[in-house]
Amino acid sequence: MLVFSLAACANQAEDEGQVEGQPRIFDAGRDANAFNTGQSIFDIFNRNAPDVSVEVNRYLWNASLDVLNFMPIESVDPFTGVIVFGFGNPPGGGQAYRGTVHIKDPALEARSLVVALQTRSGPVSAGTQRAVEDAILSRARQLRIADGKR
Repeated sequence: MLVFSLAACANQAEDEGQVEGQPRIFDAGRDANAFNTGQSIFDIFNRNAPDVSVEVNRYLWNASLDVLNFMPIESVDPFTGVIVFGFGNPPGGGQAYRGTVHIKDPALEARSLVVALQTRSGPVSAGTQRAVEDAILSRARQLRIADGKR
């Protein structure tokens, strides 16, 4: 992929004042409209930007808290979308579980949700983990429908 990216940039020698074989220098005056959004890759690292908003799906967040309410919350980070739960016993179950939920996208989709569960003896089976993810996704859809958004 890197080779293709470099190859795509190879024909940039026609730019104003650029000598072939020399690297292209970003000139803020000339290239001010290079980005339609007015942002650059370095804006991601600017934590002091006042217009930066948290982008975590609220339905997935609340559904995770609802479905895994039998586990105590150890830490939450709404900026990264991570909820860490401590050991807790589900209703009617004898085995204690702990888990971590990562909501990585603002979309209400399965790819936005990552759940990692563990018992005291190690990780749970893939089927159990998938069942919990499905329960969270189903609850998130219920919350969205109850909110009046389809």
